[in-house]
Amino acid sequence: MGRLEEIGVLNEMLLAEMPEYRAWAGRFPEEKTAQRRLLRGLMNLRPPLPPRPGFLGRQDALLSAEREAKGVVDVLGLPAVPGEPRLCLWRGDITRLGADAIVNAANPALLGCFYPNHGCIDNAIHSAAGIQLRLACRELMEAQGHPEPTERAKVTPGFNLPARYVLHTVGPVVEREVARGDREALAGCYRACLDAAGGAGWESVAFCCISTGEYRFPGREAARIAVDTVRTLLPRHPNIKRVIFDVFREEDEALYHELLY
Repeated sequence: MGRLEEIGVLNEMLLAEMPEYRAWAGRFPEEKTAQRRLLRGLMNLRPPLPPRPGFLGRQDALLSAEREAKGVVDVLGLPAVPGEPRLCLWRGDITRLGADAIVNAANPALLGCFYPNHGCIDNAIHSAAGIQLRLACRELMEAQGHPEPTERAKVTPGFNLPARYVLHTVGPVVEREVARGDREALAGCYRACLDAAGGAGWESVAFCCISTGEYRFPGREAARIAVDTVRTLLPRHPNIKRVIFDVFREEDEALYHELLY
């Protein structure tokens, strides 16, 4: 069976669970790129329920092949910041990083992004990890019994990601202007993730730009808080060999380069 046929089978399995989206699915052309986009959208929309028999094997085979096609990045082989061998700046897709853990900028429900094909980091990570990630997050949240506050870090497996684990943290939402509490909360997110990584004995952790997207924290100030917090706390965790500041946009890369180099 070819790749398009495999994607089609997965789409049909999801639509059998969610028939209310059949009309929406009919808008996607019958070609591989469009059908793959439909699959991602359906995975985004799918509630955290046990999957149909056979789905996970097919999904995992597809995501594994896509992971290898994109290429896994060895984070310990990335060039370090001059004079700071434990820090690294890298621009690219965080779902390619073969780190012990990558950080996900989550929302308080901690179930991922339900907007189909949305461009947020939460959506990207859940889409590359597979539907198991939402199921694992649901278990954590059901056990907790309330929304996730800021300045915490929840750990799940990475599933189909090259990273072994995902650290989910909820950053502050900036309403109008950045307040002192926003700054403290953002620093607390980096602290919680770094402490979790250090406490687990991991050697590498990759941070995204927490709160700078939908949560509207200004990029320049967020980058300064990220770098300052990591620099301050890293001496507490000698087992961590590499902290990667992962950025996706050219303007964010420039901000971090100014702070690190």
